Amino acid sequence: MTRKIIIGVLMVLLVMQLLQPEKNKSEGIAADDISNTYKIPEAVHAVLVEKCYDCHSNNTRYPWYVHVQPIGWWLASHIKEGKDHLNFSVFKTYSANKATDKLEELSEAVTEGWMPLESYLWLHREAKVTPEDTQLINNWLDSIGVTVKTGD
Repeated sequence: MTRKIIIGVLMVLLVMQLLQPEKNKSEGIAADDISNTYKIPEAVHAVLVEKCYDCHSNNTRYPWYVHVQPIGWWLASHIKEGKDHLNFSVFKTYSANKATDKLEELSEAVTEGWMPLESYLWLHREAKVTPEDTQLINNWLDSIGVTVKTGD
């Protein structure tokens, strides 16, 4: 009986590996990308790409373990949720009010440290937004007239 259960579980795990989620991949920078909406200093854009774009754009850099299910499904769900909330690749399509709200939230997220998600940082320590990154982003946002979150 135990052997049948183990074989059954292994079969389910094997079938799960055949059901891969769709990848969030596009070529290059989209026409509606935030960088085509605002003049973004190169250093700021580099921070956004390195630390935000995996979940908040149409171009995710996938780790090897994305092919192991159910991890891949979990990652796909996080990416979809991130893009539903803010997608830098379609930023130009946002209304002026929505764009301003999203940029104010960006400032709040990096200033208060709730982005990137702690669960993402477990395996992607390089994505942690440093105080210098936060300052770069907030200085840029301030320069384009967005209300920035202070550390108070």
